[in-house]
Amino acid sequence: MVITKMIYKNRLIELREEKEIKQYELAKIINIYKGAYNQYETEYVIMPIKHLNTICNYFNVSLDYIFNFTNTKQYPHTKEDINLIESGKRLKELRKKLNYTQAKFADILKVARTIISKYEKGEYVIATHTLYTICKNYNISADYLLGKIDNPENIN
Repeated sequence: MVITKMIYKNRLIELREEKEIKQYELAKIINIYKGAYNQYETEYVIMPIKHLNTICNYFNVSLDYIFNFTNTKQYPHTKEDINLIESGKRLKELRKKLNYTQAKFADILKVARTIISKYEKGEYVIATHTLYTICKNYNISADYLLGKIDNPENIN
C-alpha cells in the first residue's frame, strides 16, 4: 500500500479566506498559537484530528471535504463529535472485510499492532495521517469511519 501525502491545506485556506478569518483567529478557535496553526495549514506538521474536527464543525463541512475526497461540503445528519466506540467497530469491520489481521493491517499502515488494537477498542482516535491513508486507499469516508455519519459514503 502506498502511504499517501495528505492534501488538506487548500481547503483550509479556501474556507478561512471565504469567511475572511485570519490564521490567528482560527488558531484561537482551536486553542493553539498562530505559529502552530500556520504549520498545520501549510502541512508542515499534520493537524491532529481533534483540531480538524473542530474546524469542520466551525465551518460546517465534512472531514471528507477538508481531505479533498468530495466536493460535497456537508452530509445530512452529521454529528459534531467523533464516536470512538463506533469508530473502533467500523475500523474492525473494514479490517475483517479486507481479511486482514491486526498485525497485517498495522504493517500495511506502518503503525504498531497495538495502535490498531487501541483504535478498534475505541481507546484512541485514529491519527490523522492513518485515517487519511485508510480512507484514500480503501475508498471509505472519514466521517463514516469516525462515527460522524451513519451511511458509509464512498469517496472518489
